[in-house]
Amino acid sequence: MEAGLIIGNQIIIMFIILIIGAFCYLKGIITKDGTKQLSSFALNIINPVLIFMSYQSKYDKTLVHGLLWSFLLSAISYAVTILLTYVLIRKKTPDLAVERVSSIYSNCAFMCIPLINGIYGSEGVLYLTAYLTFFNVLIWTHGLMTMKGERDFSSLVKALISPSVIAVVVGLICYLTNVRLPKVPATALQYIADMNTPIAMVIAGATAAQTNVLKALQNRRIYYVSLCKLIILPVAGFFAMWILDPPPIVLMTVTIAAACPAATMCTMFAVNLDKDPKTASEIFTVTTILSAVTLPLITIFADRLTYHI
Repeated sequence: MEAGLIIGNQIIIMFIILIIGAFCYLKGIITKDGTKQLSSFALNIINPVLIFMSYQSKYDKTLVHGLLWSFLLSAISYAVTILLTYVLIRKKTPDLAVERVSSIYSNCAFMCIPLINGIYGSEGVLYLTAYLTFFNVLIWTHGLMTMKGERDFSSLVKALISPSVIAVVVGLICYLTNVRLPKVPATALQYIADMNTPIAMVIAGATAAQTNVLKALQNRRIYYVSLCKLIILPVAGFFAMWILDPPPIVLMTVTIAAACPAATMCTMFAVNLDKDPKTASEIFTVTTILSAVTLPLITIFADRLTYHI
């Protein structure tokens, strides 16, 4: 229950910032191009720095054990989610690829990092890096190929050299070899890492403001996709992981990451590939709004089963 209350408070805080981001877009303070530039800055600078800094803690065998568990659980979560998506979302429509990719891939970088950091601190963020690694590799391979409707394994190279994956590799090496940055550069990088929550939510708000929210909320199909994304898939993934009796914090971290709303990357792919970015943006907006209710509920549900049974 406590984790649910904490995440509920975090979501309220983040939604206030999201509304400010929407206001800035509607008033022309942030333009559509400005949103893309902020998004690029967050994805390529802020998130990698935050991931790297999560490894700048004292070496602990327990944390390494938890990190290995996190890689295993993240693999299971994605495997269950991808397989079930092809069962639950199979209606032959022009939006099929957009619906599937939006259901599989969550806003785990922008939204989940501040949530996990607020609940479990740097230890939780450390475990989250495993999920982020799978996210970056899979969305640039499986996600991109699903959107294109064709196989293109050249995307794997791009995924492996993405800033977030590089940050995981470099950060993990520093962690295992006990290499720590001097105080001054470490402080500077921590300031950048601390920008993640406000910048991410401003971007989310500005993106949502570009969508006809009222029209999106009247689309019944989007509610079904949202049900799959926010409840059915993360709950199924939770039980698949729960039966292995993993460390509670790791299980909760991966579950919360999977239960976050649709990833902004889905909208970016749809724009670049001309795959109905309007639908992708509507799914992102509706799932983001609904997650204010579903995410605390999923967290409370998982927390009770994890710690009280």
